[in-house]
Amino acid sequence: MAAAEAAKTTVEQFTAASNVAFKDGVEKTLGALNEMNSHSKKNLEAVVAAVTAATKGAEALGAQAMAFSKTAFETQVNAARSFASAKSLQEVMELQSAFAKSALETYMAEVGKMSETMSASVKDSVKPLNERVTAVVEKLQAVR
Repeated sequence: MAAAEAAKTTVEQFTAASNVAFKDGVEKTLGALNEMNSHSKKNLEAVVAAVTAATKGAEALGAQAMAFSKTAFETQVNAARSFASAKSLQEVMELQSAFAKSALETYMAEVGKMSETMSASVKDSVKPLNERVTAVVEKLQAVR
């Protein structure tokens, strides 16, 4: 009878210890899954923020390009009118040279503005992704 009681006590202790270990394992697994879900959600939010910033940058570039095109067209029409009203071939050549110089300077300035807009857009687009990479690297370093 004592042996049976001892065996019963041992089984109960083993069962209790197994239940505690199983419960701890499940809780750790659920905690890890929750952390992964949180991490994935933050990654998705970073991607959305990056795409939103890129879209705004593309819209800004498009607006700049349209404004430049409109201004350039108006300038070209005015130049054509001035060429048509020139009194001599020499005057046409002088007007053409002045127009070409002005058009090139305006174009180069516009390329500089568009380059700045593009650079700012890329910087804004990459920022949320860089923040997530930094968070992952910090997390991995903390685990080591």
